[in-house]
Amino acid sequence: MKKNLKINFEVPKREQMSIDNLPVYDAIIKSVGFMPNLFATLGLSDNGLNRYISFQNEKSSLSNKEKEAINLIVSEVNECNYCRAAHTTIGKMNGFTDEQALELRSGQAAFDDKLNALVKLSQNIVNTRGKVLPQYLELFFNEGYNQGHLVDVILQIGEKTITNYLHNITQVPIDFPEVSKI
Repeated sequence: MKKNLKINFEVPKREQMSIDNLPVYDAIIKSVGFMPNLFATLGLSDNGLNRYISFQNEKSSLSNKEKEAINLIVSEVNECNYCRAAHTTIGKMNGFTDEQALELRSGQAAFDDKLNALVKLSQNIVNTRGKVLPQYLELFFNEGYNQGHLVDVILQIGEKTITNYLHNITQVPIDFPEVSKI
């Protein structure tokens, strides 16, 4: 029997970034004021940080508030402590209260019918690995979303799942105010 192997992941510093990741690294520091540990960890791959940020920054039919609602529920379902913390903070920057962020993480939004449909669908997509129940699609479309929005929801779920998995595997230090589990 092999022993359980524990690998410690160190958060890379700027001088450890590849030439492809450096412009993105510097841009994040300029816009955010610091380099979040999870983004820096993407820089362990010579193209990882650049590739992820390019994906994240692409246009979407979803508003920033809608994307944050998805980020909160996906991070909750995937049990990612880093992203729960980060997106509670970012959610507040996009107009959510602490109570609303917690409600979104629980899979509902009684304060907004459209966000409620979005969060319920997103939670169901993650929980069923895309084998969504028809009632969640019906609720989503009844709130005015269309098939293009659905594609953007799936892309947003994929984007957030990447960082959820990265943190769940690496367990790099959380550098946002931590939030309690639901």
